[in-house]
Amino acid sequence: MALQIGDTAPDFEAETTNGRLRFHDWVGQSWAVLFSHPRDFTPVCTTELGYMAKIKPEFDRRDVKIIGLSVDPVDNHAKWASDIAETQGHAPNYPVIGDSDFSVSKLYGMLPPETSGDPTQRTPAQNQTVRNVFVVGPDKKIKLILVYPMTTGRNFDEVLRVIDSLQLTAKHRVATPVNWQQGQDVIIAGSVSDDEARKIWPQGWDAPRPYIRLVPQP
Repeated sequence: MALQIGDTAPDFEAETTNGRLRFHDWVGQSWAVLFSHPRDFTPVCTTELGYMAKIKPEFDRRDVKIIGLSVDPVDNHAKWASDIAETQGHAPNYPVIGDSDFSVSKLYGMLPPETSGDPTQRTPAQNQTVRNVFVVGPDKKIKLILVYPMTTGRNFDEVLRVIDSLQLTAKHRVATPVNWQQGQDVIIAGSVSDDEARKIWPQGWDAPRPYIRLVPQP
């Protein structure tokens, strides 16, 4: 079965560029982003790892840990990091998993269970399904899954925007509308009755329709 939003993120132990770790222990009480790559030394992924390193302070500010994964040995990651630093201006400043036995990729449903062999003999095209973003909450539940094709670089600014929404809606009984950004109005959650809403928002709300109840961001 494919992983879905609300599932517990599978736990695992793995070698990374920062040493061996157990995923759930590493996440701790923080949020986490796991983003995967089909092979080292691939052009689109090179730009992605560099940009993620550049904006890591934004994830830190939200108490979100970052971890990458590539279906290559950890030794190759170190060589790739030099290329990333030289071409993108930022080397990875977060752990990158060496998934040379495909165990994490298979655990997360990104490669079929029968996948085996030498990862360095596989082409990126054979691993093209390893282009996912998983956002995991402090409860270790999956909050977001994004899957990208190999030819399209991921938008990590959008991942930050979604995390802002996830963290806000985890604390308050609201939802965020299309293209929402921090500071903009939000929607009272559909699970909140008008009677409940009057207690939470005694100042009232704007309602272009009875089912669209807009209030300032809490």
